Amino acid sequence: MSTTPLDRRPDESEAADQGRSTGSPSGAGSPSGAGSSSGAAERALAAADGELQFKGAVPGGPVDNRRQLLVKLCWMLLWAFYLVYPIKDLTGSHHGPAAKAFGWAALAGFLGCYVTLVLFRSMRGIRWRGSYPLVAVMAVLAPATSLGLGTDWLVMFNYLAVAVGAVLVPRLALAGVATVTGAMAVTALSLSQDLGTIGELALPAFLSGAAMIGMQRLVGVMRELRDARETVAHLAAAEERLRLARDMHDLLGHSLSLITLKSELAGRFMEAGQQEAARAQVTDIEQVARESLTDVRAAITGYRRPTLPVELSAARRALSTVGVTLEAPAALAEDRPGLGAAEAETLAWALREAVTNIVRHAQGATLCTIGLDETWDGEGGRYAVLEITDNGAGPGKSGPGNGLSGLDERLALVGGRLETSPGQHGKGFRIRALVPLGARVA
Repeated sequence: MSTTPLDRRPDESEAADQGRSTGSPSGAGSPSGAGSSSGAAERALAAADGELQFKGAVPGGPVDNRRQLLVKLCWMLLWAFYLVYPIKDLTGSHHGPAAKAFGWAALAGFLGCYVTLVLFRSMRGIRWRGSYPLVAVMAVLAPATSLGLGTDWLVMFNYLAVAVGAVLVPRLALAGVATVTGAMAVTALSLSQDLGTIGELALPAFLSGAAMIGMQRLVGVMRELRDARETVAHLAAAEERLRLARDMHDLLGHSLSLITLKSELAGRFMEAGQQEAARAQVTDIEQVARESLTDVRAAITGYRRPTLPVELSAARRALSTVGVTLEAPAALAEDRPGLGAAEAETLAWALREAVTNIVRHAQGATLCTIGLDETWDGEGGRYAVLEITDNGAGPGKSGPGNGLSGLDERLALVGGRLETSPGQHGKGFRIRALVPLGARVA
């Protein structure tokens, strides 16, 4: 498909300001402004769903897949530089075979407890009861190795402080970290260390534990925020269901009552032999029924109109069922100035079709990225661009199917177009849906 080259314009921000002045028409056919009033529910649902997407990426929160677990393990490796001192001590020549065997065994046991603590807390949640025995083992090994093998092993208290700060409840965590720091100072004193050296060792240990406490409190706040957003989304959905019920009552209550009355009149006229009067009542019943059906269809059409926030939430659920991770900016669920109702609906259809295409045909795909941007063509046309890319095997030599052909026709109806190409580095498949945005610049 031949396309017009697109390029950025230096005065794009000015045009965006002009686009804000062009109001988008409200959706027709929805009672009580259902198309616009449901926007709050859609944004709340998308916000809650977007928050759920990153819940496993929060330090201290449970993970959802291996990728998130790998990210946590990589962060944990940032603390590994402290292990240089005990490893260097064991590889030296001032310890006998028995001491080295004890050192390697203690180091392996200590790190095993630490890694197990990270893994199981990540998979089972923060309040895992198995954390306390592991911390207890670490609390025994840290002073034992320091007293038995020398000052190079005092760095083990840093790991212990972090573990204590993560495991203990908030009201006890700071006292626990302070206790670990005090134990480290006492151990260093017993090893005849001067106060300056003790301060240099104790300060990083205390700060590391305190940082972990702050991180755990941040995790708690984020968890409460996520729960609050979920609650808001559920309340908004319940409000929309109530609104739909009210609208259906308003639309059908009067019509059904009128149909009942006219049916009774038609029956009485038929019993009295007044066929013409009965036929007139039946004709009125048919007309009222047709009008009611038209009103109901218009109302349901207003509620079923696809929108980007709703389709984004549905896409995330659909892709997760086939093991594909969705990456999309939070701004995608927000209103875009200058984007008309018809154009926004068409982009929502494009997102739905692209996700369906990935679920059905993107073999080996593990990642789907979605972006919404603005661009210009060579004739001064300003466009909104929805781009969906996967990292699957790609379409190969097969042509576009009925879904993409129908999407191209749907975009053409609003003055847009569809562009398809291989993904980044020639892998996967990319779909770009373009619709006019705001006024054209001469």
